Parts: sequence; structure tokens; C-alpha cells
Amino acid sequence: MLEQLEVVLEQLAQSDYALWVQQSWGWAGALTLHAYGTATILGFITIMALRLFGLFPKIPFTALRSLVPFIWVAFLVQFLSGSTLWLTKPFSYLRDGMFAVKLAFIIISVVVMVLFQTMLKREAAGWDAAGTPSPKGVKVAAAICVLWACVVIGGRLTAYLGTLYPV
Repeated sequence: MLEQLEVVLEQLAQSDYALWVQQSWGWAGALTLHAYGTATILGFITIMALRLFGLFPKIPFTALRSLVPFIWVAFLVQFLSGSTLWLTKPFSYLRDGMFAVKLAFIIISVVVMVLFQTMLKREAAGWDAAGTPSPKGVKVAAAICVLWACVVIGGRLTAYLGTLYPV
């Protein structure tokens, strides 16, 4: 089974697309899109969290829901660009401990983001009426900020502490 996986991963790494990414501007383009996706997600989540923490009181909590689709589009950009980067050396990424940590944080962050999105749909109007978010909303907002920050840090540490780029 492991041998079959290695064969498939090697075929992916030697595909025309992976070779194009490695030998052209594909890597730089994918990395740029990945950074853009990261900045968009972290930026909008930070704005949303800061509102729940009490800043920007003139912005209704219900207005925060309009940012959620942008976060999901940015996540799709990150997924596609990250998959492109991964495709250039899939076996190396799968063996890298820091990359595994980053993936774990991504999975947890997505789950918490779905929870946060659901909470915004159900509770934002009530928060507007009360003038303050629920304590649970504040905690989830704080958690999502910390989790996405961990994703970013995990991504950076993959380059420096992982085994992908030997010194």
C-alpha cells in the first residue's frame, strides 16, 4: 500500500503541471496567491473579531456576515494555491512534521470558522439588539484569530523548521 502511494505521489510530482510550477513562474504565482489568501482570511477575521471585542461600535454585528463569503473565497484560493505548491514535492510535504501541524491547524480553523459563521447567522441580530455579543461569540472570535495565526506561523515554520528546505 505504501509503495503504491509513493508511486502515485511520484507521478504527481512529475506531472506536466508540477514541472511547469517548478520550472516557471508557477511557483511564484502560486505562492503570491497563497499569501493573498492568507492576508484576506486573517484580515477579515481580525476585523470581525475586533468588532466582537468592542471596537468599531458603529458597525452592526449583522454587517459582519457580509465578510464571510470573502473569507471562503480566500480559503478556496489558499486551497488551490497550496495544493499547487504541495504538488511539486508531495512526498516531502507528507513526511514533514511542521506541515502536518499546519494542516491540523487548518482543519481545526475551518471547523471553528463554520461554527462562527453559524453563530453569526443565528445570533448577530440579537447582538445588535443587545448592543453586545454573547460571551460565547467573543470566545469563538478569539479562538478563530488564534487558530488562523497558528496556521500562518505553521506555514512559515514549515519553511524554517521543517524538512522541506534543507540548509
